[in-house]
Amino acid sequence: MDPLRRRLRRWQQVRTWARLIREAESLWHVDVRELRRLGAIELSQLLEEVPPMQRIRVNRWLNRYSVATRLICPQNYKTNQLQDTPNA
Repeated sequence: MDPLRRRLRRWQQVRTWARLIREAESLWHVDVRELRRLGAIELSQLLEEVPPMQRIRVNRWLNRYSVATRLICPQNYKTNQLQDTPNA
């Protein structure tokens, strides 16, 4: 597969992850208790399924969609661990 098609496919996958997360999060704002519960379940499953290498890009789309959910990225996790470590 040529690099341009690969980049396009990756862009489409990342955008799709962000849209699914946005839709699951939107169920939280519905007054029907069962829909909120289903939305929470769906969102937690989606957060587990997003590949770690795509999380930074998915977070950019989530930011553009103005949703509250953000993914923990491997790079951010390492940075936070270093910041949380007290100096000896």
